[in-house]
This record gives sequence, C-alpha cells and structure tokens, in this order.
Amino acid sequence: MHHTPIDPAILYFGTPVALLSTVAEDGTTNTAPMSSIFWLGQTAVLGMGSRSQTARNLLATGECVINLPSADLVTAVDALALTTGRSPVPTGKAHVRYRHEPEKLRLAGLHGRPGDTVRAERIDECPVNLEAHVVHTRPLTSDHDTFVFEAAISRVHVHDTIRMAGTANRIDPALWRPLIMSFQRFYGLGGELHPSRLAGIDEEWYR
Repeated sequence: MHHTPIDPAILYFGTPVALLSTVAEDGTTNTAPMSSIFWLGQTAVLGMGSRSQTARNLLATGECVINLPSADLVTAVDALALTTGRSPVPTGKAHVRYRHEPEKLRLAGLHGRPGDTVRAERIDECPVNLEAHVVHTRPLTSDHDTFVFEAAISRVHVHDTIRMAGTANRIDPALWRPLIMSFQRFYGLGGELHPSRLAGIDEEWYR
C-alpha cells in the first residue's frame, strides 16, 4: 500500500466527546463540548485553548465534571457548538461565528446538578459523570495558546442502563455507546468487531 505525505491542520482521528462543566470563582457554571481528552488510570488529560472560559475556570478553581454524552445526545451537544461563556467573545472566535451564551444547558435542553466532590455541575442526561480536580497544569510546549490539564477523578456516576450485570463497578461496553468526534464530525460506535485477549484480564488489575 502506498502512503502519501500530507499536512492536515488537525489530527482528530476519533475521540470521545465530553461536555466539560467548570465553575468560575463567582460560582457561575460554564459547560463546553470538547474532544481533546484521554485517560491514564484515574487521571483525565484535557487540552484546550488558554483563552477559553473553560480554561480560565480550571485555572481559577481547579475543578470540573467531565460529562460523557451517549450518541443519542448528539443534537443537544451540537446545539452548544459555536457558543462561549466569554463575554465579549474573543476576536478569533467571533470571526468563525461563535456567540456568547450564558445559559448553555437550557439552550441544549439539558439539566444539571452540583457534584458530590466539586461545585461544577453533573449533567443528568449524560450516562457518565466524572468529577475531577486539576492536579497539574502546563502550557503545551509547541503551542503556548493551549493548556494541558491533568485532572484526578474523584467520583464516578453512571446510569444503571450501562452497568454490567452482576458486577458492582463495571461498565458494559456492549451497552455504552459514546459520541465520537472525528475530523469535526460526529460518529457512534458499531458492534464489537473481534474478541480481545485483553478482556481476559480482570479490570481490577489496573487499579
């Protein structure tokens, strides 16, 4: 097979979408869709522009809820696209038609409640809520307009509809259908392709 060198502007080959809830110093909540996220053990690694309201809130209060929507919430998630909690809207975002929206959950038809270990809001409709505290922050070496946040998960809430039967702490991957972002477009997961040898390892081994 022949490979051709290319220079893509983004490298979003497919990651889960999250609705990240953060709280400002004055107690107001901001919710923003994002997909620059991955997990290492019990730590989430988040990347975002330093001028966003979300980044400002994380720097100020160090707490958040990573709400993971299922694929059937795609319309609600898309309603939050091109919105920002910043006022006035930063020039760069205004240029691509972002608008200030102070009531994002209401706009999307979603409902929030305070977390157990953080003040940021959990979103009722999202099957997974991950409460977290920022433990380390640094600018991205190659781009000082982007911050990398390491957030330690302090509590996990899930809908019973995605729990694995007969277990206390496991998600059933056959029931969990995350919303995926790939090159600015929404996708969902298909069925299991092939049995995995890793599935033979008890998940508790990873603690």
